[in-house]
Amino acid sequence: MGHGGDVIQELTTDHREVTELFGRIESAAPGSDERKRLADELTIELVRHSVAEEQHLYPAVRKHLPEGNALADKEIADHSRVEELLKELEKTGAEHPDFNHLVVKLRTEVTEHVRDEEGRLFPQLRDACPQEELDALGEKIRSAKKTAPTRPHPKSPTTPPANKLLAPGAGLVDRARDFVTGRGK
Repeated sequence: MGHGGDVIQELTTDHREVTELFGRIESAAPGSDERKRLADELTIELVRHSVAEEQHLYPAVRKHLPEGNALADKEIADHSRVEELLKELEKTGAEHPDFNHLVVKLRTEVTEHVRDEEGRLFPQLRDACPQEELDALGEKIRSAKKTAPTRPHPKSPTTPPANKLLAPGAGLVDRARDFVTGRGK
């Protein structure tokens, strides 16, 4: 499955890529540089995905679904827990005993979040939202991921307009740091 299509197709593709990255991390030798490199890659993907959802998906959920505010708030709370774990993982070397524990906790949180989105939120949104809007949201998500931060920023705003204003600047700084350090190559 490639990227493209409506918002649900785009985000589902991201979910599959993240699941595959978890598998690659678990297959890499414990304590290896490869394991840390893959954890960095996972972090980049999860942060970009979360920021794009917070900028575009959850406002649409609030607008189109009867219980949209509660659903969006729950999903954003999930993101906050994941972002805290990503911040801890970022500071933890692959050789550290806590590294594996953090990966397992992260996978558990992400798996539950994906199950909730794909099983509950996406079907409701597909039923409530015109296809043209789902298609436009897919484009917005892809665009947002290009400028989104690549490192966890747990204290950053998670709702518009502040997140739309601040995320591209944080993303620019993160990508500059990544370039200098070689992270994400």
